[in-house]
Amino acid sequence: MEYTGLVFEFIFLIMGIYLYLFAIGKITPKDPKARERGETFRKANERWLRIGSLLLVAIMLVNVVLHIMDLMK
Repeated sequence: MEYTGLVFEFIFLIMGIYLYLFAIGKITPKDPKARERGETFRKANERWLRIGSLLLVAIMLVNVVLHIMDLMK
C-alpha cells in the first residue's frame, strides 16, 4: 500500500512537469488544429498555468522526498 501512494505521487509530479512545459510552450501537439487551440488556451491562461504547475511540482516533490524518507526508516 505504501508503494501505491508513491506511484501516484510520481504520476502527479510528472503531470505537473508536463503542465509546466506546456505553459512555457515547449510541448505542442502535432495536429495543426489542436496546436492552434492549445496556443490560444495557453496565451489566455499562461500566468495561472505556470504558477499552478510550479505549485503542483513543488508540493509533489516534497511529498515524494518525504515518502521515500519514510520508506527508508
